[in-house]
Amino acid sequence: MKKDVLNKIIAKPGEKHKVSDFESYYVAELNKKEAKKLLEENTERLALLQDKLYAQDRYSILIIFQAMDAAGKDGTVKHVMSGINPQGCQVYSFKQPSAEELDHDYLWRIYKSLPERGRIGIFNRSHYEDVLVAKVHPAIVLNGKLPHINKVDDIDDKFWKARYRQINDMEKHLTENGTIILKFFLNVSKDEQKRRFLARLEDESKNWKFSAADIKEREYWDDYMKAYSDMLTQTSTDEAPWHVIPADNKWFMRYAVGEIICKKMETLDLHYPILSDEAKQKIEEAKKALDIKQVPPVTQRGKTTKIKTIRSKYVEKK
Repeated sequence: MKKDVLNKIIAKPGEKHKVSDFESYYVAELNKKEAKKLLEENTERLALLQDKLYAQDRYSILIIFQAMDAAGKDGTVKHVMSGINPQGCQVYSFKQPSAEELDHDYLWRIYKSLPERGRIGIFNRSHYEDVLVAKVHPAIVLNGKLPHINKVDDIDDKFWKARYRQINDMEKHLTENGTIILKFFLNVSKDEQKRRFLARLEDESKNWKFSAADIKEREYWDDYMKAYSDMLTQTSTDEAPWHVIPADNKWFMRYAVGEIICKKMETLDLHYPILSDEAKQKIEEAKKALDIKQVPPVTQRGKTTKIKTIRSKYVEKK
């Protein structure tokens, strides 16, 4: 992705942002065919990068998706991550907090779900729900039974500034200890969201995605845009900047996300572990042992047949 393209979709740290400053329909002069081809190339790149990440066991990757309903989070995860090894990846979708989670601070369930070194962790929604949906519906904060927060009027600007700081502190701590954080806000327009909701209603195969709650939350669109704007302004940092991905065209959204992930991982100098001289010697010894190893007798129809010594190649044709 060209540098000028990246500048169009990154919320620069330290600056004030509004969601409306970012184009939801931007496609960087690409067409659908080109973007799909580039996405295929990126899935191959990502597969190799993940293999090295897992083998090196030095970094972990945390990918965070935030968006309004129907923006395409699930589809982006499915397409961008289609080439990676499931053993090295984990996906968490954060719903309403459980009773156990509410008895801890709001970041507790996040820490429980962080990826280990060598793995990629994907958050489909995240701790940012606690400065988004909780900000639009502040009564949710009361469920956390926080000291000195007894009514909605106690939740003031000072409270939200403290919460932004807590999130930034946590993410800085993680990055300083080897977790690379990539944050994506999938920026879908209100009109496009409406079209996708209608598609869910008209297509039986998509009916299961429909929720009456989604329509209800749509009534708070302006409040959510304000909350997202504050999130971008307060939590896009040098360690973990926000990428505001145009989401009206799914094909560009998926390409852009995959490209950013690959580009970031390629800066990490990922490589397979360098073996010690002792380990290399053991490998050579193992090669020699396998090269002359006698295959045990094989019994067929009551008869025992001895197979001759075989070489490391499957068949040596004369």
